[in-house]
Amino acid sequence: QVQLVESGGGLVQPGGSLGLSCVASGRIFSINDMAWYRQAPGKPRELVASVLSGGSTNYAHSVKGRFTISRDNAANTVYLQMNNLKPEDTAVYYCNADVAWSPTNRDVFWGPGTRITVSS
Repeated sequence: QVQLVESGGGLVQPGGSLGLSCVASGRIFSINDMAWYRQAPGKPRELVASVLSGGSTNYAHSVKGRFTISRDNAANTVYLQMNNLKPEDTAVYYCNADVAWSPTNRDVFWGPGTRITVSS
């Protein structure tokens, strides 16, 4: 129905930068919120950043000033630029989107996740 696919994960040294992207495809009428979540080993999944269709953004306190979320509505894509990465940013990062797949039906969809490891 609707698929989200993340890309851009990998290994990076502390202080480095990495960019993630997530493309939504399938039966899409419109997309409201798009967001990035992360889950570190042994911890619950947490919101990293979100962006509304109009561009308003929200960030977790731990990433504010280091991460930037953006989206391309025409391409159904959300991005996460991560700078000054820290070991505590190590986690699996998940894309999330609130998708209307018809004028009267909507659901929240998740990507499979992409792993980021911050280590020297």
